[in-house]
Amino acid sequence: MRKSPLVEDGAAQAAAVWKEIKVVVRVGTYFPLKGDIHQKWYTVDAEGQVLGRLATRVASILRGKEREQFTPFLDLGDHVIVVNASKIRITGNKLEQKFYRHYSGYPGGLSETALRRMLEEKPERVIREAVVGMLPKNKLGKALAKKLLIYADGKHPHEAQKPEAIRLAKKV
Repeated sequence: MRKSPLVEDGAAQAAAVWKEIKVVVRVGTYFPLKGDIHQKWYTVDAEGQVLGRLATRVASILRGKEREQFTPFLDLGDHVIVVNASKIRITGNKLEQKFYRHYSGYPGGLSETALRRMLEEKPERVIREAVVGMLPKNKLGKALAKKLLIYADGKHPHEAQKPEAIRLAKKV
């Protein structure tokens, strides 16, 4: 039995419309490409800031969570310069009770340093330990940690990058 040309023509038109509908309905996920990512530089003054609150804000900026294009497995974060690391605030009894531990891998190779002593000798390391502890524990976290620059005093050598200052709320 032969089909009429009108029916065949209608089927061809329906198929063409269906292909167009498939193209319109198909929606892909947006992933920012390297050209779409414009990294900025920020400075944060740590003077009078509580250690943990400062670390969470800095880790969030390093991850890129403030951006609209945030993707958990991509490096969309910005560079952060923390100045006045020696003037951070520590709450509670942490100065006496908190210890930083490092194990060399050899018997008897556990070394402990109190927070008070660490603040006197290496205040940059206190902030770095707090921020890096909030980043992913993988290759991405290591790459993000390289974008964190910490200085004990108020001077830094990154003026050429024209960093923007970020004001954090101070609780007194």
